[in-house]
Amino acid sequence: MILKRDRFLDNDAIAAWVFLAPALILLGIFLLAPIAYLFYLSFTTGSFTAAGVQWTGLRNYIRLILNPDFWQVLGNTAYFTIATVIPSLIIPLGLAVLLDRSFALKGILRTAYFIPSITSLVAVGLGFRWLFQTEGPVNLLLGFLGVEPISWLGSTTWAMPVLILLSSWKQLGFNMVVFLAGLQAIPLNRYEAAELDGADSWQQFRHVTLPGLRPTFVFAAVTTAIFTLRSFEQAYIITGGGPLNSTNVLVYYIYEEAFALFDFGYAAAAATVLLGVTLILVYLQLRTWEED
Repeated sequence: MILKRDRFLDNDAIAAWVFLAPALILLGIFLLAPIAYLFYLSFTTGSFTAAGVQWTGLRNYIRLILNPDFWQVLGNTAYFTIATVIPSLIIPLGLAVLLDRSFALKGILRTAYFIPSITSLVAVGLGFRWLFQTEGPVNLLLGFLGVEPISWLGSTTWAMPVLILLSSWKQLGFNMVVFLAGLQAIPLNRYEAAELDGADSWQQFRHVTLPGLRPTFVFAAVTTAIFTLRSFEQAYIITGGGPLNSTNVLVYYIYEEAFALFDFGYAAAAATVLLGVTLILVYLQLRTWEED
């Protein structure tokens, strides 16, 4: 009986590997192999010229550490990410709580708020560039209010907030749907018990809704941070990384180093840093889910 059972388990394992093999092969070809090649490229000159690729060790990483432009880009990316994640969580959470209640036109409003998430980021970027140009509608409205026109895209102070506004607006609908799903997963008996204990709406939100949304909150925060870290279109279409490098974020910096300066090894080192930050965020998300 033991031998038959072991054979049965072996057959199950073989069948599982057979069914998993196509997915694992594709995963290896299109994900693991490029990551390995990126890591290798970060230790080379990475120039695909007649001279070929030459091994340089840690030189590209040392250049990153000693390059003040890279640290400015990291600061821009951190500012851009934090300032995008916070409103991209608070506003959709409030909308989700509001739309979770029964009232007329709820379905239409959900669709309207979700539309930005499925809109082309290139088209949206062109629209925002038109809105915030010096003679654009935003400055025209400010003129009616008696406010002097602002050079939104030509100012080192205001250019980044325009990108943050675009990214927050783009992520709003997706996070709202995520929070709606999280709200519907909270058992109703918790609210009934809190109401019997005399808890008002704010106390129910604080002590029932927020703890129940903890895994959802972490998921939304991590996905929004990853979306922001990999942002490229905003800087490319609206500001081109300017003015004075003030909106140059990490992915755009990697693009310029690789495809404008053809310094592929240095760009690969910067991309490896971005990959490391992303993996840390994913690890924190998985660890939070395990704790729950």
